[in-house]
Amino acid sequence: MRAQLRSQKGFTLIELLIVIIIIGVLAGISVSIWNKRKAEAIIASMKSDLRNLAVSEEAYFSDYSAYASDTGDLVFRSSPNVVFTLQADQDGWAANASHPAVSTECGLYFGDIAALSPARREGIVWCE
Repeated sequence: MRAQLRSQKGFTLIELLIVIIIIGVLAGISVSIWNKRKAEAIIASMKSDLRNLAVSEEAYFSDYSAYASDTGDLVFRSSPNVVFTLQADQDGWAANASHPAVSTECGLYFGDIAALSPARREGIVWCE
């Protein structure tokens, strides 16, 4: 009797499980990084929207000698899902921006008015 040697091709179950675990770890890392980058992009859009709001407020003041207390009175378009709180009087205006996808808020104010949190210095967008 002659012993026949079988040539086995393929992977063992252990090898396949190790590859699946490695792919799972890499997917977890990439999802975490993607979520962080998405949050950074949302915060950047809130900052940009506040700067655009500042330009619109100054244009409104130039036309009407008063600051607008409602974003509907201003000519500017905000990013999707960015929510503004705006206060204004004859001496200045204050606004903050938030987004439901992140816990960070950004604020900005100009003039002699109480700043809305988290704004700290006049004319500088501040987020926390």
